[in-house]
Amino acid sequence: MKNPYRYAVIVLAAVAMVSCSGVSELASTEPQDTTKVAAYEDLTSGGALLSAFYGLDDAIPFIASYRICGELGHDDGMPVIFSTELDMTTVQAGDFLVTLADGRQVVPGCVTPAPAQDVGELRTMLMIGDFGSVSNQPVSVEIIGNTISIDHRTNFKGQSVAVTPLEAGPSLIHAELVGEEQWELGKEPSALRFGGGSGCPANTQQIVRAVWMGGVTKPGGDEIDDTERQAYSVIVEDADGATETVTPFAVADLGDGDNNHKLCLDVAAKPIAVEFPAGLMTDPRDDPNPATSVRLSN
Repeated sequence: MKNPYRYAVIVLAAVAMVSCSGVSELASTEPQDTTKVAAYEDLTSGGALLSAFYGLDDAIPFIASYRICGELGHDDGMPVIFSTELDMTTVQAGDFLVTLADGRQVVPGCVTPAPAQDVGELRTMLMIGDFGSVSNQPVSVEIIGNTISIDHRTNFKGQSVAVTPLEAGPSLIHAELVGEEQWELGKEPSALRFGGGSGCPANTQQIVRAVWMGGVTKPGGDEIDDTERQAYSVIVEDADGATETVTPFAVADLGDGDNNHKLCLDVAAKPIAVEFPAGLMTDPRDDPNPATSVRLSN
């Protein structure tokens, strides 16, 4: 039997361990676009929305949403993933427009990167609001406000993406090589705030960040362990163009409840893709993942 409140419990426990300002400072309940695009130079429209995942229907707990967003209640949750990280000062709830199956359009009550707010993770925005129901699901998300990339080169206004329905399991949607400045080798997960997942071991040679459409755990809600580590496959390419499949010798960014994993590699060959088999991880509703793969972004 599916447990739609499992993620709610995880969020609530995390929120209880942090100060209100620590969680809410990056959240927005602003219903209008307040970004002055003229403040940014050399903007392009080359960015894209990678996914919108209808993860929870009426399952965000009141206390958690109150601590993050100031109010709301037992609302819906939908992570939206961008092709690059965002400048959070340009992100307002009113930048997002959700279209439902019956044609009605709604703006989220709140958007927040939490719990995916570690350095390098600000491409995932969790929308909280009323996004229909099981019988009238959201079908698309459009960016209608000036939403600017963290490097101030891209404006996502006008981009849209179809919504993955509630019943679907999570898939990999993005993978990238993590710069050494973000490695945090040996770091222990922090119980003091959202974000703060564990780090790779000290003998790591490379790290690949694997991004899922939504938060993932083992079936039932436990954090992943060696079973899932061994299931991850990373395809690497040597200088001559020959490829082989390797297994991460560790997985990090654990213990923080988000949709990111760091795959710790002990090889020097260039990572080009990540694969994962079906059925070993689930989303907040306990929907199992399909077999999934993604190529690394440049």
